[in-house]
Amino acid sequence: MIKASALAPGTCGELVQGSIDGIDFLVTCPVDIFSKVDVTLTRGENIIKCDPNRPKTAQAVRRSLIRYGENFYSAYIEVKSGLPTGKGMGSSSADISAAVAATARALGYEVDPDEIADIALSIEASDGVMYEGITLFDHRQGRIRRLLGKPPSLEILVLDPGGEVDTLLFNRHPELRELNRKKERLVIEALNLVEEGLRKDDIEALGTGATISALAHQEILPKPLLEDVIRLSKELGAVGVNVAHSGTVMGVLLDPRRVTAEEAEGFVRKRFPQMQILKTRLIGGGVRIKECNHDSSCAWRKYRNSSTRIWSKS
Repeated sequence: MIKASALAPGTCGELVQGSIDGIDFLVTCPVDIFSKVDVTLTRGENIIKCDPNRPKTAQAVRRSLIRYGENFYSAYIEVKSGLPTGKGMGSSSADISAAVAATARALGYEVDPDEIADIALSIEASDGVMYEGITLFDHRQGRIRRLLGKPPSLEILVLDPGGEVDTLLFNRHPELRELNRKKERLVIEALNLVEEGLRKDDIEALGTGATISALAHQEILPKPLLEDVIRLSKELGAVGVNVAHSGTVMGVLLDPRRVTAEEAEGFVRKRFPQMQILKTRLIGGGVRIKECNHDSSCAWRKYRNSSTRIWSKS
């Protein structure tokens, strides 16, 4: 019997999402809310035991075993997550990423973030949380995987008005490609601002870009309270608002030097008492694996990016 554990962060939606020249992409918005997956492997039977409500996590472990030619193992999977499902907070991507990393670790492999992404994309459209930093990622086919920069110091008030979105159904929308094409000009503007913000550590530019992307997406998956939230964010002195482009949540992006999420929460609750609210912060993505020394002390180590794939029109 062998066991390994891994952590992967969730998200507060995306900083930007859309398509350029027909290529789908998103810009990750990782937060410090994690999914932890423990995988225990035993030889024989080839049985995968997992919470029946997490079939994608079970698929990730099975496909990892096949990838490494070790499909004669049985696996027992435990998932502990602080991420709600159906909200656009990357719960499935976090579960899958952590499951692949834990399985590989149990087998003695140092899995590459590209391998994690490949397995995730073979299951469903995926967020790019397996990559470090803030990443530009083709969430459908993985053609683009580019580090944009390190996360600036931003706290996020995650607002959820309720309901759920089925990501699989959303991504199968027959008019999605045409709707994305119509908003391409605004998406390019948003992406340029977010890239500039990350490059120059200009959180105002980043927040403006995220807000443009959020508003441009209203024709695809409207959030009835978005404009009210944007007005409120300006009153708070927030740098902008982002959304889950295939989920329900909205994020108020806060410069903690001006106002913290803790300080902003009460103000928001008075204005939107119906909202569920989470306080979090922007972090760099990347899967963490648990390593223990001979003295039984353990620590989480982050996998490093290795991808060199960049945006290309060719």
